[in-house]
Amino acid sequence: MQKYLEKLFGLSGKTAIVTGAAGQLGGEFVRCLLNAGAKVAAFDIWLENPKGRLKEIKSKKFIMLNVDITKKESIQNGLKIVVSKFGPPKILINNAALDAPPNANEQETGPFESYPESSWQTIMDVNLKGMFLCCQVIGGYMAKTGGGSIINISSIYGILSPDQRIYSYKKKPFFKPISYSVSKAGVVNLSRYLATYWAKKKVRVNTLTLGGVFNNQDRNFLKNYTEKVPLSRMANQNEYNGAILFLSSDASSYMTGSNLIIDGGWSAW
Repeated sequence: MQKYLEKLFGLSGKTAIVTGAAGQLGGEFVRCLLNAGAKVAAFDIWLENPKGRLKEIKSKKFIMLNVDITKKESIQNGLKIVVSKFGPPKILINNAALDAPPNANEQETGPFESYPESSWQTIMDVNLKGMFLCCQVIGGYMAKTGGGSIINISSIYGILSPDQRIYSYKKKPFFKPISYSVSKAGVVNLSRYLATYWAKKKVRVNTLTLGGVFNNQDRNFLKNYTEKVPLSRMANQNEYNGAILFLSSDASSYMTGSNLIIDGGWSAW
């Protein structure tokens, strides 16, 4: 049984790239892939988050690269290093994303009517343009070198509208910004487009849509959020690892163009 599972879910010999690797989930995905036997390249802007949650990882199968996913040349340079050190990537996890936290400035968390154009553009540049560029550069390389699996991370707010009633910060109104929802919705159809476009090149492209992850959020928000979840809690940061292994491995060899939703039942009401 163990050998069968290792063959089905194991990633030994495969090279993976994870964007947004310095974040809470990015770091979790990196460790998950390493534990499954993959060689992993972590892409992020390390100058803004020096080594982040990954500073303690000591492995010859792991490298951290300073890559700005909003710049095509930066991605190309990162890919060259990955190929020279680990060989062609077979897994790409497009995890990098921006969102406006509750303590952002009032314009960014205010009503739609006054939402700044600059904030819209910043989030679109990372969440959608950055993913597009990573798919274009890294996915395009995968299409030329035997295929692989691309996992594009989306959010429940890419398939449903945020319930603005549950948001507040220090008892002040807080609006989940429209740019996050629109960018995450775009991820779903980006995946579908590329799944059909690259199917004959053996590049599988799927969306992984996630619910909220516990990260010591405001107590009032936690109460409001969990009341909307059938499982009555937010996800723990390691609870998406099974899906990452499934989509990265041969266990999902017949799956492409799909949207795997893991949200504790939020979208089932």
